[in-house]
Amino acid sequence: MSSAPEQEAVADEPLAPPADVRPGSPTPLGARYRTGPDGVAGTNFALWAGGAEAVELCLFDEEEHETRHPLTELTHEIWHGFLPGIRPGHRYGYRVHGRWDPWSGARWNPAKLLLDPYARAVDGDFGARTEPAGTGLALPARLYGHVRDWPQQQIADTVRDDRDSAPYVPKGVVVGGDTGDEGGEDEWRDDRRPKTPWPDSILYELHVRGFTMRHPGIPEHLRGTYAGLAHPAALEHLVRLGVTAVELLPVHQFAHEDHLVRRGLRNYWGYNSIGYFAPHAGYAATGTRGQQVGEFKRMVRALHDAGIEVILDVVYNHTAEAGELGPTLSLRGIDNRGYYRLAGDARRYADYTGCGNTLHVVQPQVLRLITDSLRYWVTEMGVDGFRFDLAAALARSMHDVDMLSPFLAVIAQDPVLRRVKLIAEPWDVGSGGYQVGAFPPLWTEWNDRYRDTVRDFWRGAQHDVRDLGYRLSGSSDLYAWGGRRPYASVNFITAHDGFTLRDLVSYEHKRNADNGENNRDGTHDNRSWNCGAEGETDDTEVTALRHRQLRNLLTTLLLSTGVPMLVAGDEMGRTQHGNNNAYCQDNPTSWVDWSLLDDPGWRPLAELAARLITLRRAHPVLRRRAFFSGRPHGQGGLRDLAWFTADGTEMTEQDWYTPGATLGMYLSGNDISQRDDRGVRIVDDSFLAVLHAAAHPRRLTLPGPPWAQAYELLVDTARTDQPGPAWPPYTAGGTITLAGRSVMLFRAVPG
Repeated sequence: MSSAPEQEAVADEPLAPPADVRPGSPTPLGARYRTGPDGVAGTNFALWAGGAEAVELCLFDEEEHETRHPLTELTHEIWHGFLPGIRPGHRYGYRVHGRWDPWSGARWNPAKLLLDPYARAVDGDFGARTEPAGTGLALPARLYGHVRDWPQQQIADTVRDDRDSAPYVPKGVVVGGDTGDEGGEDEWRDDRRPKTPWPDSILYELHVRGFTMRHPGIPEHLRGTYAGLAHPAALEHLVRLGVTAVELLPVHQFAHEDHLVRRGLRNYWGYNSIGYFAPHAGYAATGTRGQQVGEFKRMVRALHDAGIEVILDVVYNHTAEAGELGPTLSLRGIDNRGYYRLAGDARRYADYTGCGNTLHVVQPQVLRLITDSLRYWVTEMGVDGFRFDLAAALARSMHDVDMLSPFLAVIAQDPVLRRVKLIAEPWDVGSGGYQVGAFPPLWTEWNDRYRDTVRDFWRGAQHDVRDLGYRLSGSSDLYAWGGRRPYASVNFITAHDGFTLRDLVSYEHKRNADNGENNRDGTHDNRSWNCGAEGETDDTEVTALRHRQLRNLLTTLLLSTGVPMLVAGDEMGRTQHGNNNAYCQDNPTSWVDWSLLDDPGWRPLAELAARLITLRRAHPVLRRRAFFSGRPHGQGGLRDLAWFTADGTEMTEQDWYTPGATLGMYLSGNDISQRDDRGVRIVDDSFLAVLHAAAHPRRLTLPGPPWAQAYELLVDTARTDQPGPAWPPYTAGGTITLAGRSVMLFRAVPG
């Protein structure tokens, strides 16, 4: 292959170690400010770089001048050294020397400044510049370890680019007490973690920036930040709604992809991690020289004080370095073969994620990186759990998904991690990657079978109600094995990817043109129904039907057994105008529109959501800790779960297969198979929920004795105003009218 164009040289040979670099310690990894045994304060630096020939620590002053310090101490493939006088706030990176042989997977290039994988704070961003001239923004070509701006704009990933990348690379920051990192686990001794049991949990998926950017009660300078989420105005909504945990879209330091930068867009969701210990600096109001660490901690404390847990959506399956044509930012330049799964042709990457690369979790050092990161966020940052993006990729051994994989085994025995909330997105894009229902005890899972079934039922696409019965009652067909419980199922109808709840009843076709991919991105399988008109409409009948469908979907979710998950803004009718893949829309398309709460057309939806959550939190029969048995518990009891037709009779086997769109579910509060902490059997009210997805109204006969003597109506989704205590009860065995496309929830009045 021909040689690269003339480039600015960066010396491959490291300099001799300066006298002020002491040997230091190989543990802990990263940059740790401390006082040595002789009383001298400084920072210990330690970097695992298996196979590397030399490592230089690069320090940067306020004018971006770089000072290089070779680390000559090597212990078990960890390069380390202690530098006296280096204090918190100091910025640094690494240059790692070694062979350049992409055909064997070796991609060392000391011209590229590398971000420390263990950096606890990051200052700066991967800079964009106009390239080529006059055609718009792009990531600088110097961020790439290989030659990218070859003549005729060709890419040659086997030719090394020897130009210095440091001016365009964010730097790691030494973190210590004066930046908000005051001492690990001891710092949280007075923190009141809610420790909400899984069955009592109600999750609320939100984006730190998108949730706060348009909130009128949050000061403008705090919008889009951790401090904004900690503001009383933000907390007030969460408390009023009644959720028990926020599930934050990625807050690890992430980078923006070149193809987005070229189109003038940004990675909004953040599923492009590059720093697993660092809170994303772009969400910090107080500064990026370590102040983001303290700001994040204060946000967690504020949420805990409000009784709300913090769960992080984490992306350990891939990094922002993408495939062989991606930039060299951190792991690729430290040890490409050690960190990533390589294909049979070691020049390329095994891609189980659809993002160009997959972390090689079977490798001990990669597994250590992930578990060290997880423990750090629990013990030092105060979080309460994690949702693992594409978790099946983490559960792969050499190739196949393996529920006895090293990653799952380590989590199961870790004394810190096995006690926090663990949520799997139980699939990846590789062969055999769909693993819903297969994760072991300790894990809960996003249940997309629930999502699809409920969507299909309410859009009239189900032939019978067999699958709906399983989803409403905890998905025992998926999770009733190996000691798993109903709360193994995280029930959701919408998530960050896909239509919002409002768009689900307003669009049948995605409208993603603003993403710049000619509407090719995003799923085609929306399982949505526009209620008779595509997009926004002035048709009052269509609008009324859409509002009813939203009430139906919310009510179904919050009455189902399992752990419900809402998406921020769905409770008030947030729309993305048909964009079902708004990952690059860092603008009002994705931000929560708080003016909807003042809209008399949308406020009742939020009020209904809060009403249902209050009901759920008050009644253990709606938050079961064990699967239904279909049998009575105690002498003279009823079955803990019974199913009814609209005629008021119990369903037979044939009824489950009969085409129809009405299902009655009776939950017996007198037959709950659990006891309280004193050993006393828990007794609750009994409820009857009737779901009717057909367009036409029909007569409903309420089950008579022994199920109830009368029924008190609590929720009727055919109405915008909900029943109150002054409403008279309905007689058991009597007949009432069930409106088309509606849910009615009754409390059973015993005899």
